[in-house]
Amino acid sequence: MDNLKYIRETMERATAFTGISGWGQVAIGITALVTSFIAAQQKVFKNWLAIWLAEAVVALLIAGWSIDRKARAVKTPLLSGPGRKVAFSLSPPIFAGGLLTIVLYRAGLTGAIPGLWLLLYGTGVVTGGMFSVSVVPIMGLCFMMLGAAAFLAPAAFADWFMAAGFGGLHIVFGVIIARRYGG
Repeated sequence: MDNLKYIRETMERATAFTGISGWGQVAIGITALVTSFIAAQQKVFKNWLAIWLAEAVVALLIAGWSIDRKARAVKTPLLSGPGRKVAFSLSPPIFAGGLLTIVLYRAGLTGAIPGLWLLLYGTGVVTGGMFSVSVVPIMGLCFMMLGAAAFLAPAAFADWFMAAGFGGLHIVFGVIIARRYGG
């Protein structure tokens, strides 16, 4: 029995997390495109920030629902070894992004927030993606490149970078994931 347990745990550690839903990513991308359009109309940064934070909650709900749905369809435990590793690898950069958002907002450096979000979200996707299918870390690297470009570009282009990253990249890679890895 101990040998079987060891073999099962070893196999679980070796498998990739395939529960990421491509169509869920597409839905997140679509809501992000709508959000970037609405956010771009805001005259006050506080409103812009509130709209994007609401989008983060919506995206989290879509991701959770779609991953749960895909895991149930293939009868895989949601918090299996690889799934847990993805979640724990994604969490620290997201937490750091939230904390640094508060710091930048208080310091009046709001122009750096879009680049920070893209860069740290990309970092989380790369690290979490190491336990997932091979296209996920590539998506993370694309987010990181957009984040670096957003830091270097004039603040007037922030909404374009947000739309390209959270909208465009989620849609493009969502379609790739859906076609190659099912749903």
